[in-house]
Amino acid sequence: MKNKNNNFKKNVQAELENPRDQFMVISKADMAKRGWKKLDFIIVSGDAYLDHPSFGTAIIARVLEDAGFKVGIIAQPNWKSTRDFKKLGKPRYGFLVSAGNMDSMVNHFSVTKNRRSYDNYSPGGESGHRPDRATIVYSNRLREAYGDIPIIIGGIEASLRRFAYYDYWDNSVRRSVLFDSRADLLVYGMGEKQILKIAENLEAGLDIKYINYLPGTAFIADELESLYDYQLLPSLTEVKKSKKQYAYAHKIEYLEQDPVRGQQLVQQHGNRYLVQNPPAEPLAQAELDHVYSLPYQRDYHPVYEKDGGVPAIKEVKFSLVSSRGCFGACAFCAISFHQGKMVTARSKESLLQEAKKIIQLDDFKGYIHDVGGPTANFRQPSCSAQSSRGMCKTKECLFPTACGELEVDHQEYFSILRELRNLPEVKKVFIRSGIRFDYLLEDQNSDQYLKELAAHHVSGQLKVAPEHVSEKVLTAMGKPKIEVFDQFRHAFYQVNQELGLEQYLIPYFISSHPGSRLEDAVELAEYLRDINHHPDQVQDFYPTPGTKATAMYYSGYDPQTLEEIYVAKSREAKKMQRALLQYHKKENKQIVRKALKMAGRKDLIGYDKKALVQPTH
Repeated sequence: MKNKNNNFKKNVQAELENPRDQFMVISKADMAKRGWKKLDFIIVSGDAYLDHPSFGTAIIARVLEDAGFKVGIIAQPNWKSTRDFKKLGKPRYGFLVSAGNMDSMVNHFSVTKNRRSYDNYSPGGESGHRPDRATIVYSNRLREAYGDIPIIIGGIEASLRRFAYYDYWDNSVRRSVLFDSRADLLVYGMGEKQILKIAENLEAGLDIKYINYLPGTAFIADELESLYDYQLLPSLTEVKKSKKQYAYAHKIEYLEQDPVRGQQLVQQHGNRYLVQNPPAEPLAQAELDHVYSLPYQRDYHPVYEKDGGVPAIKEVKFSLVSSRGCFGACAFCAISFHQGKMVTARSKESLLQEAKKIIQLDDFKGYIHDVGGPTANFRQPSCSAQSSRGMCKTKECLFPTACGELEVDHQEYFSILRELRNLPEVKKVFIRSGIRFDYLLEDQNSDQYLKELAAHHVSGQLKVAPEHVSEKVLTAMGKPKIEVFDQFRHAFYQVNQELGLEQYLIPYFISSHPGSRLEDAVELAEYLRDINHHPDQVQDFYPTPGTKATAMYYSGYDPQTLEEIYVAKSREAKKMQRALLQYHKKENKQIVRKALKMAGRKDLIGYDKKALVQPTH
């Protein structure tokens, strides 16, 4: 990804007189300072503008700028009219639309469908700065404002809604977001490669309707005569009519998300077709290093200072993204459907250079908050064969047990951590993005690395995610057996005892995940009792677009086996399972008693050590 004009950045920055002007263009005044009369691309985002590589808008803007394009950002426009969408004028090549770093519906609603009062990605944390289903609303406003202008949608919301999908919030199957948004092209996954190719084609004068061949994109076709070697999915009509067909469609979508062996997928929507090209290849290490070396200001735009800033910057400002992709394949997680399963990582040199930039920030206090990615200790492909044949189609790397071909090596990761913590002014380097304890235990040097982890990279508590204890539920989740977590738990406390440290594991658990019956929730409650852990927070399963577990939730079938699976859907059933995980709370006592009676476990109501609650007085 080289600049087409190597002097572009130097020429622009020479004209700038203060740090504020080093942010991307957000106003006509910014354009005037650069002497620009027209922008090449305008990004419309549902988030406030944070110029940090943890945010997709900043990355895409900087990548395009680095390639020589003039880019502006319209952050959180008022969607009730077209006025804000016109504030930077009409771009030369097109609009790029994203709902932001988070699906707008997840951003707005809790799992109980109550509207949230706080928005981490808005000025002052204030909610109400973006519409529901922001990708659709923004794109349609742009059509209203500018008519037939290229509109490309991307980001997590568009990426995970590219096929016909179950929408939890209106409890129905909706058509691909491409149809509702009336956009020309959808970029899915991590979009740097796709967006550069699109930009180059548009600059060369190619009509957007002919830019339909790029990996990592989806488009709408009127007919299929020009396509070949594609796989036809059950149509929109079929997946709306049959829940088993919905599960089958998701199975194919999931299996073909591979840049090496993935097929082109087609899904009929009425008299037209949604066409998804195979996934784009992940960035190579040198490309990834380059993306993260671009001149991000690593903060929110100063225009938000009057509102107290943007809260989302706090967790990432002093953190390092070290990798992308995840071969963990948890059923409830959308990363494999968005970033992909192939892991790519930045070089040690790149991470050290970014850390040195962080150290120079005025508000740096000596703590690097995280060095990770989707899974912090995944730094390499799971096996050497992936580059030639892709990921395995019929088996997972870590589930139900580690594959015999799995290549495990934490040496480089911990060498990076050592060099980071030895930098001047760095007091401690934490790992907050989570580690896969089963992967760590597969390392022949796991004892050594666990000791180093406990001694240097834990801030009193290490968060891990066993998620459940029931073997049936763990199978539905794609997670290892609880015995693996127990092995890690015992090893962690043993290491801390040897080091003379008082540190704790904070395990995360999910209630009401597909496959979890009431008796499974009781089993989990008993486990929590036995390990003397009382979780303050429990995540009730949240059906979000693009995950295997959401397909289970809606259809009642496991997409992998197409066998029926139990799903707790009623408010009472979900409340019981959640309450059992927090049986110790006074406000849960009554419903826990009811749940135990319903599960035939009155033996857990009493006064002895095994009891979860006491009888009603």
